[in-house]
Amino acid sequence: MSAPHRVVVLALDGVIPFELGIPGRIFGAARGPAEEPLYEVLTCTLDGRPVRTAADFAVVVDHDASALTGADTIAIPPFTGAYDQAALGTALDGVRPGTRIMSICTGSFVLAAAGLLDGRPATSHWGEADRFRRMFPDVRLDPDVLFVDDGDLLTSAGAAAGVDLCLHVVRRDHGSEVANRAARRCVVPPWRDGGQAQYIERPVPEPYDAGTAPVRAWALERLDLPLSLADLAEQAGMSVRTLSRRFREEVGMSPGRWLTRQRIDRARHLLETSDLPVDRIARLAGFGTAVSLRQHLHATLGVSPIAYRRTFHPEGDERLTRA
Repeated sequence: MSAPHRVVVLALDGVIPFELGIPGRIFGAARGPAEEPLYEVLTCTLDGRPVRTAADFAVVVDHDASALTGADTIAIPPFTGAYDQAALGTALDGVRPGTRIMSICTGSFVLAAAGLLDGRPATSHWGEADRFRRMFPDVRLDPDVLFVDDGDLLTSAGAAAGVDLCLHVVRRDHGSEVANRAARRCVVPPWRDGGQAQYIERPVPEPYDAGTAPVRAWALERLDLPLSLADLAEQAGMSVRTLSRRFREEVGMSPGRWLTRQRIDRARHLLETSDLPVDRIARLAGFGTAVSLRQHLHATLGVSPIAYRRTFHPEGDERLTRA
């Protein structure tokens, strides 16, 4: 059995407690087929000493920055204090090449200050976007998304977006079934698309108004059918225009994009958990043909259905790759 993937969380002075705990909670809930832990999560400070949090208490850790040298993934949560940039630079210089580095919320300021984000896409808390752009004009900041995955560097928006990012990493490493189980253990939504808007205006519903939830539940039971926007609007008892507006208010994306996302998620689940042929999975997920499924999966994940199955199916051998 291989050693668990090591995640090292760096707590800087003034660290925000909620975000500090996200990596340990999410990665700690990711388990393999025999309930073996898939990740080991360590927490360190630059000098190994306690640091104050943004709340009324301090945190005591067992590791200093030397723990970063043995990390497979480094996570930097947000903080409100100051830090020794020279000491952090020295610590990051010792990180192994290829180590994945991720930030939560304004932890992205640390990555940007170290020059790691120059010329690369990133996000941060939408409320800090103007300050971020002034300080780091060379970073391709997108303040309107929940997280950005740029391979070995990942950044997320504020607070709960850190949960989305960690679940995304689990899904990237081990597939949607493992990520979904981890989400269930933590009682959080298993999937929010990284491109979803950070800040969504949700008007208070009128009495007895369930919004788009009923039509979304209805659609999830019929993903194999060729559902149109008009079908959704008719089922919801709304005009197409009203349905589209309500979807954006409540979900953060258009009905069509939401439907495609659900179909991709259904296809991924079937690829991971069944030995059905790819063309059958395409029909069950509502893509119609294997070609359409390949196009959508490649556009979303950059891989083919067969490659995805080989990676994430527990018996991903040649017998399961037939199309």
